[in-house]
Amino acid sequence: MPEKIRTLIVDDEELARDRLRGLLARETEIDVVGEAADGRSAVALIEKIKPDLVFLDVQMPELDGFEVLRALGEKRPNVVFVTAHDKFALKAFDVHAIDYLLKPFDRERFQTALQRAVEKVRAQRPGLQDGVNEVLEEVRPATKAERLVVKTDGRVLLIKVNDIDWIEAADNYVSLHVGKESHMMRETMNSIESRLPPERFMRVSRSTIVNLERIQELQPMFHGEYTVLLKTGAKVTLSRSYRDKLDRLVGKM
Repeated sequence: MPEKIRTLIVDDEELARDRLRGLLARETEIDVVGEAADGRSAVALIEKIKPDLVFLDVQMPELDGFEVLRALGEKRPNVVFVTAHDKFALKAFDVHAIDYLLKPFDRERFQTALQRAVEKVRAQRPGLQDGVNEVLEEVRPATKAERLVVKTDGRVLLIKVNDIDWIEAADNYVSLHVGKESHMMRETMNSIESRLPPERFMRVSRSTIVNLERIQELQPMFHGEYTVLLKTGAKVTLSRSYRDKLDRLVGKM
């Protein structure tokens, strides 16, 4: 069995700690190793027990959640922020939090954040991820996604993959460009790339994926880069480090 993820709960509200503890108690991969009710106690406890993951409240006595991370410096653990105020969301991502839970959150939203945290912690453990990936490759279906689910403004949109013109990275999100519209999705570029059919989509830079059927023209630039002109009029860059994909691009045009 894989080693459990040692998890710390930090929140100045007892009811909030109780709820997180109850949710985490159902998770077989999680071992709750401690709790703290203020920022200074959190710093001391994190330095002492060195947890893999911390569910960290933002507004607390002594030190707030961001000050806790500053006090820890490079020794900071993986963090999921928990707060009742959405104004802290962008700042949370600026300090590389795994996710951001806005109170009151439901079980589904909690599970999403926890899964992201578990995947990140597992990936950081030496020698483990390779074995996990091998197992996943054996059981993962060969088919790729035909639709992507996007939640926006209280609605759930089903975006046909083939309708996507191009995709760009946007901090901890990706932006799906579909005609004149764009839709934000909480996803990494690597993750979204793995869900797309490779015969239709290609990564042309660290921050851009294009639908090969939407390419109209390639325009040479300096230093081995190319401008990729799409049929919608959008322009993206094929970076020099992705030049090995140029032959495939040309073959698809």
